[in-house]
Amino acid sequence: MEERFKTFSEFYQFYLTEHKNTTSRRLHFIGTALVLLEVFLLSYTNRWDIWYALPITGYAFAWVGHFFFEKNKPATFKYPLWSLGSDFKLFFEILQGKQKL
Repeated sequence: MEERFKTFSEFYQFYLTEHKNTTSRRLHFIGTALVLLEVFLLSYTNRWDIWYALPITGYAFAWVGHFFFEKNKPATFKYPLWSLGSDFKLFFEILQGKQKL
């Protein structure tokens, strides 16, 4: 039966169980950092014509982490918005020292 989450908090707890591998977490962190850098650079240079690079950058790193290190299917396929939010939440929790890298 398909798992359904009622709150973002419930989903985030599941998300963390799908991101236990250190290499995978590092790849997620790098991908999210590069996306944030790209957003800054795109807005600074006014190059919104290459917006498509954002998901490619973020997902390339994350999916390598899932397929080769976690050996699981990314939650993005079933929960795209909550997964995106969780990527950023994990990123900032790592910066704050609340989560391990």
